Amino acid sequence: MDPVAIAQWGTQSKASGPAPDALPGRGATMRQVHIKAGHVATRHSHPHEQFLRVLSGAGRLECEAGSVTLHPGTAIRFAPGAWQSAEFTADTVLLEVNLAEAVA
Repeated sequence: MDPVAIAQWGTQSKASGPAPDALPGRGATMRQVHIKAGHVATRHSHPHEQFLRVLSGAGRLECEAGSVTLHPGTAIRFAPGAWQSAEFTADTVLLEVNLAEAVA
């Protein structure tokens, strides 16, 4: 892996569904995810810790903590295995950081 990696991410929404631009690292991956209005992410979970920050757009997240309105500036941390679902009411851009799974 190179000591420095640089990504130039666009800001335009993709045609349909989430489309990420990714910058992988050894212990985490950072992605900018473009989501079209009307997209529904059904209930799911991840085996790794995940952080999200809404850069633009709007929607509603359902998770173990309850219902959360998504708008620019919203930041969320999910523990490994925490469930989540979302519906996006506007074209949305998320910054997502996925940590590597812990090795037992």
